[in-house]
Amino acid sequence: MSHEDVPREIKDEMEQLYEDIEGLRDEYLLLDKIGEGTFSSVYKAEDIKGKVSQRYNSHFWTPGSRYVALKKIYVTSSPQRIYNELNLLYMLTGCTRVAPLCDATRVRDQVIAILPYYPHEEFRNFYRDLPIKGIKMYLWEMLQALSFVHSKGIMHRDIKPTNFLYNPEIGRGVLVDFGLAEMQPDYDRNEVEEDSLASIRDWRSHEQFCPCIVRDTNKQNASSPMVTIQNGKVVHLNNVNGVDLSKGYPKNETRRIKRANRAGTRGFRAPEVLMKCGSQTTKIDIWSVGVILLSLLSRRFPLFQSMDDTDSLLELCTIFGWKKIRKCAALHGLGFEVSGLRHLSENGFPNGLKEFVHKLLDKECTVGTFPDYSIAFETHEYLSQELYDKRSIEPKLPRSTSGEPTMNTEGPHGYELKKYQEEIWSDHYWCFQVLEQCLEFDPQKRSSASELLQSAFFNELNEADVYTDVETTDEDQMSEEDQAVDNDLLLIPG
Repeated sequence: MSHEDVPREIKDEMEQLYEDIEGLRDEYLLLDKIGEGTFSSVYKAEDIKGKVSQRYNSHFWTPGSRYVALKKIYVTSSPQRIYNELNLLYMLTGCTRVAPLCDATRVRDQVIAILPYYPHEEFRNFYRDLPIKGIKMYLWEMLQALSFVHSKGIMHRDIKPTNFLYNPEIGRGVLVDFGLAEMQPDYDRNEVEEDSLASIRDWRSHEQFCPCIVRDTNKQNASSPMVTIQNGKVVHLNNVNGVDLSKGYPKNETRRIKRANRAGTRGFRAPEVLMKCGSQTTKIDIWSVGVILLSLLSRRFPLFQSMDDTDSLLELCTIFGWKKIRKCAALHGLGFEVSGLRHLSENGFPNGLKEFVHKLLDKECTVGTFPDYSIAFETHEYLSQELYDKRSIEPKLPRSTSGEPTMNTEGPHGYELKKYQEEIWSDHYWCFQVLEQCLEFDPQKRSSASELLQSAFFNELNEADVYTDVETTDEDQMSEEDQAVDNDLLLIPG
């Protein structure tokens, strides 16, 4: 889009920004508005003097590009939130799969952050057409970014397609928007002495406490049981003050109110977030990755559209069954009951996520919403064979309406075709393994980003030595003068 094509109201916004931020016009040429969220607006701009693009050139996907993203953070954001986001971005500058904070300016209550501009494609434009190899690369890039972020002890808390900018043509992605990110607290269970009931009581009164982090210790005994209320009855008791909760309501409530960070986007929140677990970890991001992968395999987006936490749990019930949700609730000291609702079974889909994805794809194949060339037919054929043709020990090519294979496996290209099909089948098998590891309800059993990267699904990328190391940026070779200027980024007060 040329500057002439930019709407008048956007031009007025950019002109106002020039007036609000003294000196901005000399450093950056504002070109267009490219995004707007709850807490910020983002503009595409050109780095006039090239200082930022040269210093952080390894982060720019297009060699020699001077385009940057200028993020205006609204004054309605709390100072602590702004400081938190900018400081975390600065801490994460060392990885090319995480958007770095290149520059920051504050004039009174106006805060501007400068990041590289990434020429990406909208998720909605490619999620139905990405082949299994493309899904593999998308996931590889995302997990590499999260592995780095989590290694710093940081939870992103809002993993979703719009916060992972991906270019399917070059197979590169970058994680953005750390406005909801925070450091993971240290849940050190060793701090509690094994035989100290007083210490246990003190720990349980902590705001971040959740029974899920002590379930595998020896503390779950008669002297320190946990609370789970089911069918209106107290099944377990973690009331350290000794109030009998089975005899009505106590006059003075002594139970700790369950508080937890519920930041994130509906449809992508992990079960422990929905259940207000106060001991959340980086594993909440892995669940969100699983939701994205489920959308890519089923070619449905958005997949979950509930308006509140209760409906979100019911959506999960339709797939996994209420028995698994109840078991998950018990981990967090909660009860879970469902009654009077049709189509909710105890165990969900008999063949789990594979059957759920097959049902969604089969519906579209039946009504003919996929074009003839759709890559989704590969996944549908794999699942049809995996679930309903157990006698087969090798992949079969999709068949035409006459019942004959659609492609001839004989002749000079037969071997290559057969090899390709077997590789696609293998990719699908391991991809669903990764999906199940991501959508594990118990966060302690859910795989980490670094563990998922070692999955057989990514063998070809690991063996091909696709760059995995944290790349050093030109920031390390800055002059002392540049370093002094750059250090100012940390001086935005909270």
